[in-house]
Amino acid sequence: MAREGPIKAVVVVLLTALVCSSLVSGAVVLLRPIQLNNQLLDRSRNIMALTGLLPADRMVKDDEMLVLFKSLDARVVNVDTGQFTTELDPDTFDMRRAANDAELSTAVPASEDPAKLGRRSRYAPVYLVWDGQELDRLILPVRGAGMWSMLYGYIALQPDFTTIAGMTFYEQNETPGLGDQIAQPRWLSQWSGKQLLDDQGTPRFHVSEGKVEPGAVHAPFQVDGLTGATVTGNAVTNLVHYWFGPHGYQSLLQHLEAQPPRRGEDES
Repeated sequence: MAREGPIKAVVVVLLTALVCSSLVSGAVVLLRPIQLNNQLLDRSRNIMALTGLLPADRMVKDDEMLVLFKSLDARVVNVDTGQFTTELDPDTFDMRRAANDAELSTAVPASEDPAKLGRRSRYAPVYLVWDGQELDRLILPVRGAGMWSMLYGYIALQPDFTTIAGMTFYEQNETPGLGDQIAQPRWLSQWSGKQLLDDQGTPRFHVSEGKVEPGAVHAPFQVDGLTGATVTGNAVTNLVHYWFGPHGYQSLLQHLEAQPPRRGEDES
């Protein structure tokens, strides 16, 4: 009889652990679709903000936002070759996870890594915005190391693939009041109409050290500097130069110039 106490206690602990683990597992399964839907909604808001398709006179509800987002022409591009592939689903492909997968990523040579990525995904989900049968914008994901954090954003290009239509940083942890200015709409609004590349296709866009002087020779390629956050500003310049250089989207832009995409057509 004396043994029943310890044995019973062990059994109770085991049963409690089993019940708790079952409840946690069940909660994870039940909440996973909600989590995925929230992630999709957050991504859709950041991308749709760059499309020029959102009404300016009212807020768009979540369900309407998702409908608009899912109507975009989403494709996956092989960053190395610059060609689209149908082997991966743009709605579920995760660039961050892929960057840590040896089969889906590639090492970035130190001499070509101003964004300090180390490795990058070989594939990227991109978004084509159409005006009838004419391409209106191309939206591309970008990332790079800031002063304190990894900066994640999207950049939209006009059909000439060198004029910037818009920019957004949707995740960053830079210094409050200084580096986090990169997420402020007022600063980001300067990007629209700026030139990304020069006539030779070399990335020229950069964050200035101070205020951009209208009419200055480099003004078409510059946005105002970030007060008290030079390191973050340089990091933004570096990530742009990486993603539109030879190890980034250069092959894609060259491919699209040579063979303009058509609405409703993917390549494999």
